Amino acid sequence: MSKISFVFFILFSALTITSNAQLDQSKTGAWYMYFWNTTFGDSPWGVQGDFQFRNWNAIGDLEQLLLRGGVTYKPKGANIKFTLGYGNVQTGAYGEDNSTVSESRIYQEALFPQDLGNRFHLTHRFRYEQRFVEGQDFRTRFRYNFFINIGLNKAAIEDKTIYLALYNELFINGERPIGDGREVELFDRNRTYAAIGYAIKKQLRVQLGAMRQITDNWGKTQAQLSLHHKF
Repeated sequence: MSKISFVFFILFSALTITSNAQLDQSKTGAWYMYFWNTTFGDSPWGVQGDFQFRNWNAIGDLEQLLLRGGVTYKPKGANIKFTLGYGNVQTGAYGEDNSTVSESRIYQEALFPQDLGNRFHLTHRFRYEQRFVEGQDFRTRFRYNFFINIGLNKAAIEDKTIYLALYNELFINGERPIGDGREVELFDRNRTYAAIGYAIKKQLRVQLGAMRQITDNWGKTQAQLSLHHKF
């Protein structure tokens, strides 16, 4: 086993060994994710999407199944990318309850990459969502995510680069009433993430880490394994 494989194995084992299907905020869940994007030749247009299988435990107790995709536009000469997309979300209940809640989601996004020196690679993502959640009134949500990738053995994130991946994302609800006299808080949730990443090649990266998610009702840690693919 290579040193890189050994590090990934130890991290994943430590993050998932306490996982179970109980409603217990102290236990670790797991998210498995695939992100992809591509552009149409030399044009400013492209597409992107992601598939996410989220569990309250290591696997088997569905938290969410998320399918998302969108059309991207990057103006020539501008360091920004815009996306118009759609997501379908199935949210599961804790424990032995197999019921799910369906959601259709339209979103608009702006992505600003930024380099700080030659080793710190920053990205700002602003996202506005229009949410059609089963059993609720129409809702909107604002999201801001601040990403940092830091090259460890190389400055640039290129072939065979080991890097540290960090982010923090804030979610704010656009409306508090959700129907039938129910209300949500203005603050929806916050996610803080740290991972070790490895660039198999410049356009294919894998990350293994943990994300701490805090809502107005509960907080939970999820182990995360993700594949990031540009083609």
